[in-house]
Amino acid sequence: AGYGQSDGNEILQLIPPPTLLTKETQGLCPERDFKVECGGFSERPVYSLKYVPDTSLLVTSGPPNSSLQVWQVSAEDSDVIKSVSTLATENCTGQSWAKIDTISARAPWVLHGSRLDRVQITEVESRKSVYTAASRGSEELSGLAFLDCNTLLLCCATGRLCLADVRQPQSLVEATPVPPAPCSEHWCLGSRHGAQTSEPSSQPVARLSSRGLLTLTDLRKTSEFLALAKARVPSPGSGAEFLCVSWAPALEGCLAISGFDGTVHVYDTQSWDSSGREAEPIFVHKGHAFGGAAGSEELPLVTVHTWHLQKPRTLLSAANDGSLHVWDWVQPCGKCG
Repeated sequence: AGYGQSDGNEILQLIPPPTLLTKETQGLCPERDFKVECGGFSERPVYSLKYVPDTSLLVTSGPPNSSLQVWQVSAEDSDVIKSVSTLATENCTGQSWAKIDTISARAPWVLHGSRLDRVQITEVESRKSVYTAASRGSEELSGLAFLDCNTLLLCCATGRLCLADVRQPQSLVEATPVPPAPCSEHWCLGSRHGAQTSEPSSQPVARLSSRGLLTLTDLRKTSEFLALAKARVPSPGSGAEFLCVSWAPALEGCLAISGFDGTVHVYDTQSWDSSGREAEPIFVHKGHAFGGAAGSEELPLVTVHTWHLQKPRTLLSAANDGSLHVWDWVQPCGKCG
């Protein structure tokens, strides 16, 4: 989806290249491009987009306020993604855009909020509010996630982590504080929510700061850091709006970070400790950095990345020049599985 300030931001659903649709690793494939399956236009910039599991619905958020837009991906005989409703929150005018996550355990739900005192769960189809989190402050949120159908994880821009339980609306548990950092430091969140192999609370939570500091936290023991490291990245030139950290779903201990420049860094965290020393990436994807528009002095900036769910070392990444890459890397022996 596009995030420009005009009223013509595209939302596209793409068919992946054939090589991504098979579980087996194939050789050279003649078709290497994505194909547009259907699309629509948003009158607002799209800063976040989430598919609602087990439905044909999408939820998006973006300026100028914290309301959400719900979209219907049309049937096979149509190529249109159409807007079907708006989820307006109380006093949404004047608030920043909402961070969102979705789940379909009991019903299609969206978790959303722009500040710690404005977090709620809304049933997507009925537009009914089913949960509002307790609050001890109004800090700006940088991310939130369903750990499972009952447990929520909230991350403030300051790096503060909070856990909430939808069965106990008045409970809000603060997790570990962040390391001492300048007040201008901005943090983002990476969790392994949805993991099927173990309890959600046993999955480490990663946080990434705007100066490249990475912390890993075990939510069962929040009084100390599981690990602390410094990523080898440049300082962001203009804020930290595109910071992104994500765990590999099929590689134990591997995570990826982006948002500093035109690269995506992959790290193996299994040898990390709490020393905070600089970590060496096991791979750096530089494709976007070399793909800028001809004659442009400004290098592309990676806006987001995500991991392929079945192919362990395959990632997708997008940049602010409109490019979308899918890539993997040859793995040296003894690293990340």
